[in-house]
Amino acid sequence: QICVAGLLPQQAVTVRASLVDESGFLFQAHARYRAGGGGELDLSRSPALGGSYSGVEPMGLLWSLQSKAPYKRLAKRNVLTPFCVDLEVFEGHGDMSRLLGKCTNERWFLGEGVKRISVREGRLKATLFLPPGPGPFPGLIDLYGSGGGLVEYRASLLASRGFVTLALAYMAFEDLPAMPEILELGYFEEAVNFLRKQQQVKDTGIGVLGLSKGADLALSMATFLPGIKAAVSISGSGFNSFFPLRGDGFTLPPHPYDLSRAKISDESGLVDFSDILDDHRDPATWDCRIPVERSLAKLLFLSGLDDRNWKSDLYCQDAVQRLQRHGREVEFFSYSGAGHLLEPPYLPLCQASIHRALGMFVYWGGQWKEHAKAQEDAWCRIQAFFWQHL
Repeated sequence: QICVAGLLPQQAVTVRASLVDESGFLFQAHARYRAGGGGELDLSRSPALGGSYSGVEPMGLLWSLQSKAPYKRLAKRNVLTPFCVDLEVFEGHGDMSRLLGKCTNERWFLGEGVKRISVREGRLKATLFLPPGPGPFPGLIDLYGSGGGLVEYRASLLASRGFVTLALAYMAFEDLPAMPEILELGYFEEAVNFLRKQQQVKDTGIGVLGLSKGADLALSMATFLPGIKAAVSISGSGFNSFFPLRGDGFTLPPHPYDLSRAKISDESGLVDFSDILDDHRDPATWDCRIPVERSLAKLLFLSGLDDRNWKSDLYCQDAVQRLQRHGREVEFFSYSGAGHLLEPPYLPLCQASIHRALGMFVYWGGQWKEHAKAQEDAWCRIQAFFWQHL
């Protein structure tokens, strides 16, 4: 909650938020306000009169943070330290030269008592987060997309809300190749078995959530591996993408694509990949479909209607319709104005950034306010879904 006290009645002020990320890039947002009759300002009640956003937006100074350097994504690398947000109040609606007051808000990604444990067991490259207390807690596996690496901030936040969460790397990390020739289902099965063995994990089954490439892997795990009780697909698809997936006695080929169909903007140099796939309705591509209708898991699909990287809404609809034809109940929510990177709430929209594995600047899409609302809603739905089914 952001409040300002001790102003003059109806005083015009500008409130600014500043955050320096772990690479030293400055992100800022500001909004113009007018104090109430008693000289107070409460951002959960007072409307912004312009700036980075307008209207009543209690968390607007966080979700509208933007870097001066173009195409930067605000993501937390080290979850053991907080993001520090400097909040400053300036006189008037002009040049922000007279500072009236300031404070610093520490935004932690690890709740009190949550343990972070590095996992290098067998082939696994992962980080385990344990909520405080004996449990037992529901267990989750958290997968990010084809940028690779070991991404921990969503897993740490979920552990802070009562889930034992395993953040799992599967490409472009340590000795895992940046562009694997093939992905092994057995690797993901090792992760499931490792998590099920943990004393604090409930024995009612495991949940898995994934974003982008991680989303179709989550569906493959829910389809081919025993013990997966619930899966969430964020900005994904119902077919296998980019790399063959080798299981026990079968290989799921990747959906055919042609990189020459990528569109590169003359102005910005950004790459739009949304048209690179062959038509998913063409039966010639159906051997790469994940047979999700065979899965016993509960499924939740989330997508943004302004996803400029992947036609995730169309691809999710295709999977959902297939499931419904087999009499399966499934939850599906699509968000107008939301882009590809649906993150935990109040992380600002990233419309474009470098794709670490491809080394290109990629367009992700999304509109600021709509994307922020979508992230808030999706975060609540994901947690409620896993609490219900695990």
